Amino acid sequence: MKDRILLIEDDANLRETFRRFLTRDGYVVDTAGDYRAAIELIESNEYDAIFTDINLSGKKNGLDILAECNGEKLSVPVVIITGFPSIDSASQAVRLGGYDYLCKPVEKETLLHVARGAVRHKALNREAVRFARNLDGVCRSVSDAIISVDSQMVITFLNHSARGFCVFGSGCIGQTFSELPEAEQGGSCPQDCRNRLVEAVKESLGTGERVELYNFECTARKAVYTMRVSPMQMGPSELRGAAIVGRDETRLAALERDLDRRRDFHRILVGKSDPMQAIYTLIESLGPIRSTVLITGESGTGKELAASALHHVGSRRDKPMVKVNCSALSETLLESELFGHVKGAFTGAVRDRIGRFEMANGGTLFLDEIGDISLIVQQKLLRVLQEKEIERVGDCRPIKVDVRILAATNRDLKQMVAQGSFREDFYYRIKVVELKMPPLRARREDIPLLLDFFLKEFSIELSKPIEGVSSDVMGLFMNYGWPGNVREFKHVIEHGAILCRHTRITRADLPGDFTESCTSVGAPPVSPRAVSRDGETLLRILRESKWNKAEVARTLGISRQTLYRKLREVGIKE
Repeated sequence: MKDRILLIEDDANLRETFRRFLTRDGYVVDTAGDYRAAIELIESNEYDAIFTDINLSGKKNGLDILAECNGEKLSVPVVIITGFPSIDSASQAVRLGGYDYLCKPVEKETLLHVARGAVRHKALNREAVRFARNLDGVCRSVSDAIISVDSQMVITFLNHSARGFCVFGSGCIGQTFSELPEAEQGGSCPQDCRNRLVEAVKESLGTGERVELYNFECTARKAVYTMRVSPMQMGPSELRGAAIVGRDETRLAALERDLDRRRDFHRILVGKSDPMQAIYTLIESLGPIRSTVLITGESGTGKELAASALHHVGSRRDKPMVKVNCSALSETLLESELFGHVKGAFTGAVRDRIGRFEMANGGTLFLDEIGDISLIVQQKLLRVLQEKEIERVGDCRPIKVDVRILAATNRDLKQMVAQGSFREDFYYRIKVVELKMPPLRARREDIPLLLDFFLKEFSIELSKPIEGVSSDVMGLFMNYGWPGNVREFKHVIEHGAILCRHTRITRADLPGDFTESCTSVGAPPVSPRAVSRDGETLLRILRESKWNKAEVARTLGISRQTLYRKLREVGIKE
């Protein structure tokens, strides 16, 4: 579709000359000789550019046409042409938003050059408007609050969800962030609530890094939010402001408070056996302090989950938790990853880069597979733990850091110390307190609880209504030794959930190597003592077997008489 231009000129000969120039250059050109005819064309057509002479027949002139376009908020660029240029008319044209100001006589190449620029300007404006509308539509459709501020902390944008969010109201745009007006629906927020937001924005603008506020409680609205403040950078060194994304998690927080924290510990660790109860108690004791904790245990026992629980129950939960897999990196890369480096420190170091210690400043650093790091890195970590400062690779300037260290390993560090592959001083420095995760075979009464947890997860993920497992599958689960622990158990459940064609997972749905292991390797049955402590486990197995007590007794590896006694002890009646 060709671009359309309106040419307004009272001189018929000059009007025709300009029309021919523009038509030959590929434009569709409409012409008018006076103000009235021009306005009629503008009202009935959409133009990509308008050229108008100032002096027109009648009382109205070209500047009036420019004012009319500006008053109707038309985005069409208007070029003013005059045979009598003056500072007054030029300044008036600029004030009214004119695109250009041409003096007669106008050369053909000048006319075409200005026309091309004006049409291109119109196209860019059209794209900008379309983009703004699309962006506004996207921002309106999301439930998260989106707020932007400039580098002076003046609010420049609020989406629909942000109006009434925490301290933000409809009159906030143009206001300084630190002087927010009264929030709608409930009055203004307390000063400490405002101050936390202000400090988070200042920190993001000052450091150029994202700042996250978890479980941010707005007391005025009695709401809980998660808020992320991210810097808006137009270039490597040009900071334009910050964007705030907030999510209302009040309902989720209320649900979490209502859950039995001892059953699903902070939605991280699942279990109610004696070993897991001991772990929960220890985590709650260690959470508020900054002492280094060494988490040990077999592979798949949930060491990383325990580290997350330690972080989230502590005073550093609003700060970042940064994780490093020490076994996945070479010595050189691990050192750079932990401490950062400066430009030119080694081949490929093209810019300064902060390390994980600085990323975790104020929060928690989790060092997984700590037994796999070299003696050199151990020595440097020991110094960091003692001095609480780091040095970037290639730099000698110390940087203070406030980081709590959590470490995990499935190796016997004490034996490694005896063999000389692990520093003794570093071992005792990271093992201020040891948290030893129990293997799944030591907490078999948690298997039904874990089963429920994973079935709910995979039912949602796979969109399949999986209600449980068959009684023979439950027997396999309760009797198997689980060398891969909870990780292995989860993978077996996932495999069964994927292949399951009905509402219950059967033996045919399980991995072949798992069922072969169950057949070839006998594992001790579930402890009758554990069953007596856990009536829920016994009740579940009874329901799975449709109250076939002989089958339940075989599953548990006890006699029917013992089963009846257990039923009486826990108060279960059919």
